[in-house]
Amino acid sequence: MDCIFCKIVSGEIPSYTIYEDDIVKVFLDINPNVNGHMLIISKNHYTNLLDIPIDVLNHINLISKKMYKLLSSKLNVEGLTLVQNNECSQEVLHYHLHLIPRYKNDNIKEIFPKDNLKPVERIYNKLVQK
Repeated sequence: MDCIFCKIVSGEIPSYTIYEDDIVKVFLDINPNVNGHMLIISKNHYTNLLDIPIDVLNHINLISKKMYKLLSSKLNVEGLTLVQNNECSQEVLHYHLHLIPRYKNDNIKEIFPKDNLKPVERIYNKLVQK
């Protein structure tokens, strides 16, 4: 398999590993949005949210809480944004969760631009239609 994250898990590609256990590996993003930007990846290859087992997903969420505490105590972050992309918005096709520390005046633009949005009621009706 030619997956960069699988190569990081196997040690073929080095990483700035922050935490590791039997299920996940946590490392710093090499192209960070802000200081402390890290990724949590599953050690087994799962493509996206639809593919990953719920127990692994739950473990990733548990580790994200631990990493948030670490970031808060060591880097004095003032908030945290979690981002998990799927399919067309996914740069690496291996499930991963971005932990993006937030600081006052960090100049990170909105993650979700608001132009071209439809009224909420129209979207709601489309989602709940039978």
